Parts: sequence; structure tokens; C-alpha cells
Amino acid sequence: MTHDIYAIGDIHGRFDLLKKALATIERETTAATVVFLGDYIDRGPDSKPVVETLMRGPTRPGDRWICLKGNHEAMACDAAAGRDRFLWLDNGGDATLRSFGGALPPAVLAWFAALPVTFETEHHLFVHAGIFPGVPIDQQSDDTMLWIRDRFLDDNRLHEKHIVHGHTPSYEVELRPNRTNLDTMAFRTGRLTIGRFDRRTKLGPEEVMTIMA
Repeated sequence: MTHDIYAIGDIHGRFDLLKKALATIERETTAATVVFLGDYIDRGPDSKPVVETLMRGPTRPGDRWICLKGNHEAMACDAAAGRDRFLWLDNGGDATLRSFGGALPPAVLAWFAALPVTFETEHHLFVHAGIFPGVPIDQQSDDTMLWIRDRFLDDNRLHEKHIVHGHTPSYEVELRPNRTNLDTMAFRTGRLTIGRFDRRTKLGPEEVMTIMA
């Protein structure tokens, strides 16, 4: 069993980059655990094929995919339930609706709603946005882990585990002793980032791969 875990930052409708990222991982290893950090939809042009690919899951024997919920999936669910529709549309939901032909299918919304918020190993916590510093991981709220920014980003203390996240757009990968941010604004920069982590150590990525359009 490989000790490596691959994490992929916010995709935001860039199916072209997702395909390249999956092909890159397949070339690296014969069986992979891949954690997707949320925000599969909105802003980019191809949310539908991104979601369809992730919903189908891996086609290669031995691969395992863990798809986490992002705040954009949460916003889409809220909008479908009649809450904050314009908030979602103003944050790229209009591009998602175009990709899906005008409406999100019930099966897609149900998949969004059921997505887990975290994935943990002994030394790493994979989460979309981050955690509230100083609060035990098992006491974090879903809302915090989907939305937090400054209180988490500005805190330099070491956490219970190394936090691997997206959510906060950056032109470059952020490598900190206590966290790794893999959101490199794929929808805008044409760069989707993969981090390879050794599950045996409480460290940042052993390797960072930038997938380019």
C-alpha cells in the first residue's frame, strides 16, 4: 500500500485541467488515494463534466477518490432550496447553470449535499477552507470549515494536524509549517495544483505539481 495521498485544489469548472491532473497522477502511481478539496463548480466553463467525472468515481482498480464539499457546492444547494440564490449566481453560479443547460439535476444536488466536509489521516486534515485556530478538530463546525479565511490564515500556531485546504485564491501554492493552500485559481490562471503528501509525517507536500492549460 502506498503511503502517498494526492490532494487537488479548487477546480471551478476547469474540466480540461482535471483531465490532465488525473492523467498525471495515473502516470505517477499504479494505485492512488486522491482527495479533491471542493469547489468543483462555478466560474469556469465546464462544471457539468467535472461533476459527472467525480460522481462516477475512479475507473482504475485500486484508486480511491474522496470528494470534499466546498462552499460553492453548499451555495448551490442553498440556492436550489430558495436561500441566497443571488449570492450563488453572483459567485459563478450562472456559469454552472449554463454548463448544465439551465438547472442542476436532483441527483447532482443530492450528491453535493452528501459530500463530507473533512478527510483525516493520522497527521493530516484535508478540508475545503480551514479550521478555527485553537478549537479541537472534532469540535469544528461545518460552516467554519467551508468558509473561514482570515482567522485561520493569519494564525501561525501548529494545529493538531497539518491542514491541507483550498478556498482562498492564490497565484502560487502557499506552503506553511501548519498548512498548505492548493487553490491556485484554476478558473483564472489556467493552473490547477496537486500536492503529494506522505501520510506517515505531519508535514506539507513532498511534491507539488502544477497542471497548466
